Amino acid sequence: MVKSKIYIIFTKQIKIKNMEINKFIADFLSQLEDVDYSNPITGETCFRDIHVFDSMDALTIIVMIEDEYNVKITGLDIRSSNTFNDIFEIVKNKK
Repeated sequence: MVKSKIYIIFTKQIKIKNMEINKFIADFLSQLEDVDYSNPITGETCFRDIHVFDSMDALTIIVMIEDEYNVKITGLDIRSSNTFNDIFEIVKNKK
């Protein structure tokens, strides 16, 4: 019986974590135009592969993260990231 409770708690934590990354991806994508939705977009997706990403987009994402998550990231943080998970982890670590 204890194993079941632990499993249920662990499962809920995974779902909550996935919901956080999904919200982050949705917030990120809402800032961009002309996104390629032809393939599923997950945390492992390289954000540069779904959109021609430029410096203006980077500034927009920096402002969105500061407004939505109250975290300041830099252009270097974005340049050093490839996937949504990369940026999401930076945001979580700076919180």
